Amino acid sequence: MVRGAAGPTGDPPRRATRTSAHRTKAIPVSETPPSPDPAAVTIDEPTIGAAVDAALAAIASAGSTAELKQVRIDHVGDASVLSRANASIRDLPKDQKAFAGKLVGQSKGRVQQALAARQAELAEAEEEAALARETVDVTVPVDRRPRGARHPMRTLQDRIEDFFVGIGWEIAEGPELETGWFNFDALNADPNHPSRSLQDTLYVAPEDSGLLLRTQTSPVQIRAMLERGAPLYIACPGTVYRADEFDATHSPMFNQVEGLAIDTDLTMANLVGTLDAFAAAIFGGRPITRLRPNHFPFTEPSAEMDFRCFNCEARLGLDHDADPACRVCGGTGWIEMGGCGMVHPNVLRSAGVDPEEYQGFAFGLGIERILMLRNGADMRDIVEGDVRFSQHYGTEI
Repeated sequence: MVRGAAGPTGDPPRRATRTSAHRTKAIPVSETPPSPDPAAVTIDEPTIGAAVDAALAAIASAGSTAELKQVRIDHVGDASVLSRANASIRDLPKDQKAFAGKLVGQSKGRVQQALAARQAELAEAEEEAALARETVDVTVPVDRRPRGARHPMRTLQDRIEDFFVGIGWEIAEGPELETGWFNFDALNADPNHPSRSLQDTLYVAPEDSGLLLRTQTSPVQIRAMLERGAPLYIACPGTVYRADEFDATHSPMFNQVEGLAIDTDLTMANLVGTLDAFAAAIFGGRPITRLRPNHFPFTEPSAEMDFRCFNCEARLGLDHDADPACRVCGGTGWIEMGGCGMVHPNVLRSAGVDPEEYQGFAFGLGIERILMLRNGADMRDIVEGDVRFSQHYGTEI
């Protein structure tokens, strides 16, 4: 279209029009050309050829299907040169659209074919690699019954028993279903003692049976003294029962180990020495212990034994402060381990031992408590029976 030239006769310029073969609506002289599309791409062989070459190079260098996916997005996605060129065709004059459509379509087809071929090649390579990694030799014998693992409670109890056998004591056992006499009366428990109530003790029906699930392993000590007399050195590990709610630190069924030594001239010093040696064997190092006065029906005098915390700075000695945030000792520097004391004369008499000739000491420790403190275990993990919990400890705790 030619604009602005005056005719030879001085007439105003006329609008140029196409020939009859290409007639179209005339565009006024004063019309402003449209603004160029910022996303438009120049559609010519150098530009499109460069885009195709870049795409083919990226496809060839892709080392995985994940990388190839990103190449597809970069070179044939909506923001790619080829896609934008394809979108720009609609704005071209009609006489240019055929050439541009053919050029862009063939170029994009080449890239798509290369992508498909590379996709198949990479997918096959990845599948072969996965099969190689997961190859199973079906001729190798297999264990059709997966092995479990020894429960850490059993392993710990064996270590405890080994300690007492090593110092010359014997291991004693007794029934878990006991009478009230062995569980309370012979142990000097008052008839109205709170431990006899249904809130603490699990009785066996009917109510007048006189049978209960033992609340401690102390009845084993009474049975041993009645059967064997004195002197006597025994450790009594076993399961006991209490009417407790099940939570992270309590269970209605748990395990204890109780010790009893009956002989002439035994004192609290012998008790402390035994427990110190026990602590060193179970926890290692040179633990610091202390006794706090307490009261139990079956011992007099009675005490609670505490170990200096082995988890925080308190383990370094009494001149070191405990960590206030320590979860093992609660910031106190001490861990309560169990009750102990000299055997009450009434208990000795109940078991047929003369308190004028023999004295003795006794103590009781919770085995679950030792495992929880020593290894950070949770009561729920201990009793749930998940083999993974046992396998975590292997063959030794």
